[in-house]
Amino acid sequence: MSIIKTLPMPWTTDHYPVSMKHLPEEVRNKAIEIANALLRESKFAEEGILIATAISHAETWAANRGIDTDFDHRG
Repeated sequence: MSIIKTLPMPWTTDHYPVSMKHLPEEVRNKAIEIANALLRESKFAEEGILIATAISHAETWAANRGIDTDFDHRG
C-alpha cells in the first residue's frame, strides 16, 4: 500500500492559508508569491513548512524595504 501526499493548489489573494491572515496585505501578497514559487519548485513536501518558510521570507523581504509587518487589528 502506498500513500500519495498531494500538495495544495496555488494560492491567490482571495484564497490563502489562514496563517497568512495576520500579515499586512503587501506582505501577505509577497508570502503568497513565495509560497507558490516554492510549491512549483517542489522544495517542500510538508505544507506547513512551506507556508512558514514563505511567511518568514516575506517578513524578511518587508523588513529589508522598511515595510511594517505588524498588522493593525483595530481596523
